[in-house]
Amino acid sequence: MTFEEQLRSVFPDLSEIPEKDRFPGPVEQTEYLISGELKTWPGPFQDIHSPVCVKAGDSHESYRIGHAPKMTREAALEALEAAVSAYDLGRGEWPTMSVAHRIKHIEDFAVRMKATREQVVKFIMWEIAKSREDAEKEFDRTVDYIRDTIQALKELDRNSSRFLIEQGIIGQVRRSPLGVVLCMGPYNYPLNETFATLIPALVMGNTCVFKPPKLGILLYRPLLEAFRDSLPKGVINTVYGSGEEIVPPIMESGKIDVIAFIGSARVADTLKKAHPHPHKLRSVLGLGAKNPAIVLKDADLDTTIPEAVTGALSYNGQRCTALKIFFVHEDIAETFATRLSEKIAQLTFGMPWSAGTKLTPLPVPGKSEYLDGLVKDAQSKGARVMNANGGAFYKTFFYPAVLFPVNDSMRAYHEEQFGPVIPIVPYSNLDDAMNYVYNSHYGQQLSIFGSDPAVIAKMVDPLVNQVCRVNLNSQCQRGPDTFPFTGRKGSAEGTLSVSDALRSFSIRSLFAAKESAQNKAIIETILRDDTSSFISTDFLF
Repeated sequence: MTFEEQLRSVFPDLSEIPEKDRFPGPVEQTEYLISGELKTWPGPFQDIHSPVCVKAGDSHESYRIGHAPKMTREAALEALEAAVSAYDLGRGEWPTMSVAHRIKHIEDFAVRMKATREQVVKFIMWEIAKSREDAEKEFDRTVDYIRDTIQALKELDRNSSRFLIEQGIIGQVRRSPLGVVLCMGPYNYPLNETFATLIPALVMGNTCVFKPPKLGILLYRPLLEAFRDSLPKGVINTVYGSGEEIVPPIMESGKIDVIAFIGSARVADTLKKAHPHPHKLRSVLGLGAKNPAIVLKDADLDTTIPEAVTGALSYNGQRCTALKIFFVHEDIAETFATRLSEKIAQLTFGMPWSAGTKLTPLPVPGKSEYLDGLVKDAQSKGARVMNANGGAFYKTFFYPAVLFPVNDSMRAYHEEQFGPVIPIVPYSNLDDAMNYVYNSHYGQQLSIFGSDPAVIAKMVDPLVNQVCRVNLNSQCQRGPDTFPFTGRKGSAEGTLSVSDALRSFSIRSLFAAKESAQNKAIIETILRDDTSSFISTDFLF
């Protein structure tokens, strides 16, 4: 069997799919959540196709898995008004609710969410072709994130449960919500990355308009009832459809106080510019990254190669934290490229439900053709494809391509490929690799692979002023979720670790009073009668 035939054979006949992994559909979603009510959308709808292609005669076709509402701008504004009404200028039930009671609502949601695990995992597999193993990890990690967020909020609130007395002024400082949040997550981690902004925004007392990612829409269908049944009406409201049609009117209204968006800088800039009062808009953004790995001459390749493969190709390289370009000392560059290619050849490729699968189809339409363009551009300018069958593709499946030697005349040097193309740049002078970081538009993370403490120390000191995480002899990554996750330059605004996210979606507010007998009596009465959620010494366990 030729390699082209192997690629074609990746895609199954529907009858060949194991019963437990078959898609439960097509799923024709009509429901959307506004003001605590699951409404029925009369149409029009957007068809949803899986990156999994199935046999159709002598060829293969993308499998249609259902449809979802394609809402109008009028419907989107209805969702916005529901969130605005629920916040009610800070007077609503949710923003004035005690932290303890908001936590109970989110805990209730987490319980209901757990019951949807198998459904959501199957949707993730079919909507974005993430392996079952990785889809299950994403779901479980998201549940853990909710739990950790609740614990972090309890700790934050405990530190605020006492009064301060300074210069004759009694004060209590707590964190208050910011208002109405527009939340939009990415397709590559449609559950986890979305909830990394949505959950802290909600638990801090904000109300939300939530638009699911452009890919990974149907997976939220099982969660709509959980949202409805665990949160007061209007606290979360969903919108579906073309972002270009329904999001601009929401922003143009000026009623959004926070935008939480993970995606491209181009879209983020467009959304921010649409707001009539940009100085009033807080942004929590996760944007692009071209994370480099700098491989020093003395790097231990037995450690480096496995980390490079995982860093570059986990979920086919479709991660903002992926290693997207390698700078390797010229003395070991060809050896590195050869050994990397050999390791890639050991990776199993196939369908998301197949055990041990590491390489799966790509969900973005036209992605294979785009990556093929990067490869051909590099080849036309002197690069070789180092691995056997590198760059071969059929339909939505693209086999990884290791490009060497890459230079700054090539598109792969500059563009964030967000897919399985691995550019390797040989260098003789370390300054060349360092200058790439200094001059980059991006500033999320990088990895250093090497052994000399003196050299590494001299690199780290300037590099931490360019990126927000330097990884030693390991791939770039987000976790643990207690560590700060953010970026400099064009890569991010705001920080999304568990505790930092709570701060990103809130602001410190102060209740203050002169230390007079009358004021003391008033405060004591409020505390004794438990009539305020803000003025309180309740201690959360």
